[in-house]
Amino acid sequence: MSEKQPSGAARMFGGFAPQLVHFTDDVLFGEVWQRPGLTPRDRSLITVACLVTSDSTDQLRHHLGRAKDNGATEAELVEALTHLAFYTGWPRAMSAMAVAKDLFHN
Repeated sequence: MSEKQPSGAARMFGGFAPQLVHFTDDVLFGEVWQRPGLTPRDRSLITVACLVTSDSTDQLRHHLGRAKDNGATEAELVEALTHLAFYTGWPRAMSAMAVAKDLFHN
């Protein structure tokens, strides 16, 4: 039986900030993301939109990939980022699109 790989949070902050790892892995991704009220795809689209509006491009790379894993297509994600340009501002959407292009085409 293979051992479970450490999460991204555990790899980044395991010995340094174990409570943040706990909240990330057990509460956010373990409880919040598993709630039945929304599909994982919908949660991903909402999360991507929030990250774009807050100009959080470091986290966006992970969540764009997660959105694809949760059923959103690249075309849908590009359209969502384009749509967000009109609501969150052109610079944020352009920065987000650069992350998406790098992730999807490199």
